[in-house]
Amino acid sequence: MTAEKLPDWVFPPPGGFTADDLDRIPDLPPHTELIDGSLVFVSPQKSFHALVLDLLVYTLRGLAPKDLRVRREMTIVLDRENRPEPDLTVLHERAVPAGGHAETSYRAEDVVLAVEVVSPESAGRDRGRKPQLYADAGIPHFWLVERMDSGRPVVHTYELDRLGHAYALTGIHHDRLKLSAPFTIDIDLTEIDSM
Repeated sequence: MTAEKLPDWVFPPPGGFTADDLDRIPDLPPHTELIDGSLVFVSPQKSFHALVLDLLVYTLRGLAPKDLRVRREMTIVLDRENRPEPDLTVLHERAVPAGGHAETSYRAEDVVLAVEVVSPESAGRDRGRKPQLYADAGIPHFWLVERMDSGRPVVHTYELDRLGHAYALTGIHHDRLKLSAPFTIDIDLTEIDSM
């Protein structure tokens, strides 16, 4: 019986991994995140997750002002030990290098909105640790999207309370997502039925 050599990333270094390590470690699984110095691996996503992202990305790209960009599944460097991957991010145009598109992450100060679509496997992180990290990093807006029994999304919208570095709930949106911040948004969430 031969023992296969395990990849080096199976064993964290003393003090844990760093945000820079995600770009240096070879052969990491796709969509690996860094939360509190530990590597987090993403499970395969369900159809609901993909459809909600398609609906939000397509619509937000059409609604966003010219100085903002919409990205899906890109990591955000929050600090040395945290580089989570929101499902969707809206960021300042300045974060996207001219003629580039080779970036592997963005900086927290460039992010206007982080969105997490809750999956059963990541519900604790999506509802708890990740919003806390985003708020601590000063990201002004956060959305949490969940699947209702009807199969449609419900979007919980939050805005950063600048005094306490915590998010305050600004609304719960079932059939229509209509907001004035971070920019004018009007999305018919029932469109998922025809996707």
